[in-house]
Amino acid sequence: MLNPETHAFLSRIAGRPPIDEALWVEALTHGSTGAPRDYQRLEFLGDRVLGMVIADWLYALEQGNEGRLSQRLNALVSRTTCATVARSIGLGAHMQLGKQARDDGGQDSDNILGDVMEALIGASFVTHGFEATRDMVRELWADQVGGKTGQAKHPKSALQEWAAGNRRKVPEYRLIERSGPDHAARFLVEVSVKGVGEVEATGTSMREAETMAAELFMQRFG
Repeated sequence: MLNPETHAFLSRIAGRPPIDEALWVEALTHGSTGAPRDYQRLEFLGDRVLGMVIADWLYALEQGNEGRLSQRLNALVSRTTCATVARSIGLGAHMQLGKQARDDGGQDSDNILGDVMEALIGASFVTHGFEATRDMVRELWADQVGGKTGQAKHPKSALQEWAAGNRRKVPEYRLIERSGPDHAARFLVEVSVKGVGEVEATGTSMREAETMAAELFMQRFG
């Protein structure tokens, strides 16, 4: 079963306590442990769920052609991006590795981190369903999608640097409205720079809305 720290970790990233703890343990378990079940089956499932969530998100978010959308999709579901997201949430500390894999640096391996991240998505899909898993992915991948992974600096970082370079105060973000049910919440956020202006944007999480607002601000004033 899950230890208290890992239970709290999974509750935080999934937005709800984990159901069927044995399945989540499986998602965190590398084959080097010798356990009868490891993350590979859940990774297989999670990879497909992640692709569906990101494809649906990009279709709604962008107006690019198929080639453009495919390029972004491939970057966002890549093992490198999955590993980046995994590191950002501290996943490595909760993975179950055999001694050899741990000694070989498996806790910080792109391959293992990326695979386990996908396995967690698979576990969420099996236990919590698609909508809850979509919300989890959108929260975890908000910076990657909003920041146009592999193409440009994250909009919030770009805006902060622009403000500093123009001797302006730090950008301020403010939640204006939260609407919709929990499984389909929408956040309206305003970003402002004193003496320059303000911009509003909507997203499925605070992080996504702030990212979109920063991007729109730079388009308008940058």
